[in-house]
Amino acid sequence: MSFAVPTNHASRPVAVIGAGTLGRRIALMFATRGGLVRIHDLSQAQRDAAVDYVERNVAEVASRIENGTPGTVVATGDLAEAVADAWLVVEAIPERLEPKKRIFGELDRIVAEDTILGSNSSSYASRLFLDHVQRPERVLNTHFYMPPTQNAVDVMSCGRTDRDVLDFVMATFPEFGLHPFEARKESTGFIFNRVWAAIKREALTVVAEGVSTPQDVDRMFEVNTGLPGGPFRLMDKVGLDVVLDIEEHYAAEHPEYPEAPRALLRDYIARGRLGVKTGAGFYDDYPDA
Repeated sequence: MSFAVPTNHASRPVAVIGAGTLGRRIALMFATRGGLVRIHDLSQAQRDAAVDYVERNVAEVASRIENGTPGTVVATGDLAEAVADAWLVVEAIPERLEPKKRIFGELDRIVAEDTILGSNSSSYASRLFLDHVQRPERVLNTHFYMPPTQNAVDVMSCGRTDRDVLDFVMATFPEFGLHPFEARKESTGFIFNRVWAAIKREALTVVAEGVSTPQDVDRMFEVNTGLPGGPFRLMDKVGLDVVLDIEEHYAAEHPEYPEAPRALLRDYIARGRLGVKTGAGFYDDYPDA
């Protein structure tokens, strides 16, 4: 079945499902063209924090985008209210397969006929979310990194995504300061994340084996690449619980992967050190958590 892509996206809202670290950043990018973005989350505290984050940053980010204009962001605990008349809904809930299956089934049932459904999942192919979906031709992966500074987006078919949907997303996302790259076949980890996963896993192994420390690994990374920060700083930003979820998924597909990186992450998580969001992870200097 073919899918009619939206013809009036400029006048319709975008909805983001999940107000966590990436959900609020995704909302920020779609709020840079003067339109409306709705964020859905069951937590009032998360909703308030997400709206505050977007409102504090949207003017500056919009100023860096051609024809950028600060838009409006609102948050709600009502899913139907969040997605009403949205041209795009981006799922950004935690990396758990069963909840993602449920949310895509619900979204497919309540959104408009031409709404595109994207998943920000960093490790699950959207093919896995289709159990309760009647219109799979509108479902795809739209995986974001860490906007507004890392604005690449992986775009990948669920295996049944209409070609017009993929082409529409590839053409439309740059309007919001985003840089989409299409994965030409299904790939766990998409494109850049597969490269990053190898770096991350080996960095964790070096520390787990007692060869080095997170701080020294990051400093050597900075010296040798000229880039600010290193893999452990970035893992702290993402959240060590999220990093572990992703690593567990990779390990399920690749039993040959070493256990030491995941054991190290579990140790930090058990001590409440999840990264920036809890004030401490591999580093302790996050006073504004």
